[in-house]
Amino acid sequence: MSLPKTLAEDVARNLVMVAQLIDEDPEKAYAYSRIALRLASRVAAVREAAGFAAYATQKYAEALAEFRAARRMTGSVELWPVMADCERGLGRPERAMAMAGEPEVQKLDKVGQVEMRLVAAGARRDMGQLDAAIVTLQSPELASNSVQPWTARLRYAYADALLEAGREDEAREWFAKALEADKDGSTDASDRLAELDGVEFVDAAAEDGEEVEADDESRD
Repeated sequence: MSLPKTLAEDVARNLVMVAQLIDEDPEKAYAYSRIALRLASRVAAVREAAGFAAYATQKYAEALAEFRAARRMTGSVELWPVMADCERGLGRPERAMAMAGEPEVQKLDKVGQVEMRLVAAGARRDMGQLDAAIVTLQSPELASNSVQPWTARLRYAYADALLEAGREDEAREWFAKALEADKDGSTDASDRLAELDGVEFVDAAAEDGEEVEADDESRD
């Protein structure tokens, strides 16, 4: 759908703000997405952006509605994993699992299929099926030594599931592997490793403040 030039520019500005703010200030990104939605609700990209902004603020019912609208407009299946994760957010992991078995999954690219595997494993954990979650994550992508966009998150999810199952040594190994692949800091694998190793981080600024306070008290 084409928009008049001025309207298109207004919508584009709001979508740019959504993209810029969604990680650091999701509530503000959500506000911009609502403006774009009011201006151009029949544009698929606007519905998708509104969905991700709602998802980032844990408004899962709203996010799911927007993703469904975007999918109807485009016919694309790429939003299928995040739609399934919205079902998890709404406390319906069984629906997420059902979506993991639908034909749409076979139409996803590799990134989407790995994302769907992560969602399915999360749904298994939601239902208390921890061993099944671990098995769900075991895949050629997990075993591969090559680093792909999904590698760090997949290894991290596997490590986290192992840790919950009480398999601490294996969990530590996989948190380390996640850290190796995590070039952009998308996980907190380093912190989880430190916890397992019993390392405690001290806030240097807080320590300095305590020392100054102690010096003041001694002078008094």
